[in-house]
Amino acid sequence: MEIHFEKVTSDNRKAVENLQVFAEQQAFIESMAENLKESDQFPEWESAGIYDGNQLIGYAMYGRWQDGRVWLDRFLIDQRFQGQGYGKAACRLLMLKLIEKYQTNKLYLSVYDTNSSAIRLYQQLGFVFNGELDTNGERVMEWTHQNK
Repeated sequence: MEIHFEKVTSDNRKAVENLQVFAEQQAFIESMAENLKESDQFPEWESAGIYDGNQLIGYAMYGRWQDGRVWLDRFLIDQRFQGQGYGKAACRLLMLKLIEKYQTNKLYLSVYDTNSSAIRLYQQLGFVFNGELDTNGERVMEWTHQNK
């Protein structure tokens, strides 16, 4: 795997818009059109395509929100590439990228209670529930980087 992230630009936007998750996952994340629209509207959010070499395999949206917290707000792997280890590898790499980019040691995300696959992934990566709910009623998870 040669995972890296590329900012969404006019060059890759159409391909990113075509990313899809399985039907049973669609209730857990906004459509790609909504994701990109929100990223365009709010300058604190950055959108990135997730690539393995030259192959687009997923999408992430992240940023420092108004409360000062750094959020991994959207994360998905296209249905064609799920089950191949990309989710864990890409998320782990993105976590390290975010702590460096934003000079923080704590990241936040939110997840629906019924999204057991995502919860399992995030827990494997060290995220824990912090008892908070976001504005959509999703449970908030946080991860603290341990400098070793």
